[in-house]
Amino acid sequence: MTTFVDRVELHVVAGNGGHGCASVHREKFKPLGGPDGGDGGRGGNVVLVVDRDVTTLLEYHHRPHRKATNGKPGAGGHRTGADGEDLVLPVPDGTVVLDRRGEVLADLVGEGTVFVAGQGGRGGLGNAALASPRRKAPGFALLGEPGEERDIVLELKTVADVALVGYPSAGKSSLISVLSAAKPKIADYPFTTLVPNLGVVTAGTTVYTIADVPGLIPGASEGKGLGLEFLRHVERCSVLVHVLDCATLEPGRDPLTDLDVIEAELAKYGGLEGRPRLVVLNKTDIPEGQDLADIVRPDLEARGLRVFDVSAVSRKGLNDLSYVLAAQVSAARAAKPVEESTRVVIRPKAVDETGFTVTAEGENFFRVRGEKPERWVRQTDFTNDEAVGYLADRLNRLGVEDELVRAGAREGDGVAIGSDDDAVVFDWEPSVSGGAEMLGRRGEDHRMSAIRPAVARRRERDARRKDAAQREFEEFDPFD
Repeated sequence: MTTFVDRVELHVVAGNGGHGCASVHREKFKPLGGPDGGDGGRGGNVVLVVDRDVTTLLEYHHRPHRKATNGKPGAGGHRTGADGEDLVLPVPDGTVVLDRRGEVLADLVGEGTVFVAGQGGRGGLGNAALASPRRKAPGFALLGEPGEERDIVLELKTVADVALVGYPSAGKSSLISVLSAAKPKIADYPFTTLVPNLGVVTAGTTVYTIADVPGLIPGASEGKGLGLEFLRHVERCSVLVHVLDCATLEPGRDPLTDLDVIEAELAKYGGLEGRPRLVVLNKTDIPEGQDLADIVRPDLEARGLRVFDVSAVSRKGLNDLSYVLAAQVSAARAAKPVEESTRVVIRPKAVDETGFTVTAEGENFFRVRGEKPERWVRQTDFTNDEAVGYLADRLNRLGVEDELVRAGAREGDGVAIGSDDDAVVFDWEPSVSGGAEMLGRRGEDHRMSAIRPAVARRRERDARRKDAAQREFEEFDPFD
């Protein structure tokens, strides 16, 4: 059964925005009190949050599809729909978020770090928000915007200070078990360790973490053994420790050869050239192991490496090793630049930027792309002629029609707004001079025209009655 997962593909779907409401206020003696439709609620976001209690991506391996809740629709009486709840997904410290093309979207390091993996859709405006002096009583509302839907890849890169690297069965897990309170699986056969082990070490006043990176053999950087799966866990470590087996019985192997092979694999993986290195000659409690350590030590020191003779069984040399590692980690932490607060990068738009593009695709066909036009199309109810007219007005004010003319579009040409997957395609009919408003007062409720004369007649009648009552009062003589 899989207990450790450090790479998963996750399909996230944010919540849809709630639809706006088209409603008219009515009460006794007020058959048309004006539009009072409320806005729809915002769809819930899908949010990744670093949680120190989470150490693996196993939960998302079993359940790779995650969806946030939708926003509620608006209602009459200016009632706004409730927002959808955000779906919070805890991830381990050191999780990298990538898209399907492998581009990094976020690097989540540090407790509480947040990344919005899926943005919830906006709620649609109700007809109360769409009312204007020209459009007194809109008979339509905007639809809620669909939530963002995409596939992402989560990769875990262990956040540790020290990485132990070396051949299988070199004694890395044994060293972690005696240096820290970690209890990894230990056995006398290769590839005993199938997952990175992490331990916490205290040396004096310094506390640091140490990780065992399993499965490194010749060709690990090319996918052989388990190395390619776990080499990423070395990237964040400040110090690399080569654990060399001085008691191996395998033919063709010796500490110097093992070191050269592992260094070659690290070089092929890349990005680790400047990390400080230490060499641990392990299993020197065996006489033959100590003899071999004495032979290879001068060559290792000639390469500028600091060498330690240790034994996980007798605990020989472990105390010195622990304090030297603590000093290396402290130096690396001191050299690391102070992390600044989160910076917001502002990229102002050019003065002449329209926010959309019009491109010709083939003969007599044009495509409009842009955030605003595509969002407006998604929020339009195409079964409502008034809503379609409102969309036409908005596109015309944005300048889409003028841009189509400049691109060479003619009446009857095909125009698509959006991508190939969800585009809205229509035959273009240019507006008359003066814009789409010349086609009529879109959004004007005909009932308003019917009620105005009646209201005027009632007010005139009330005024006549008031004048007659005033004259009667003035002419009244109580002594007559």
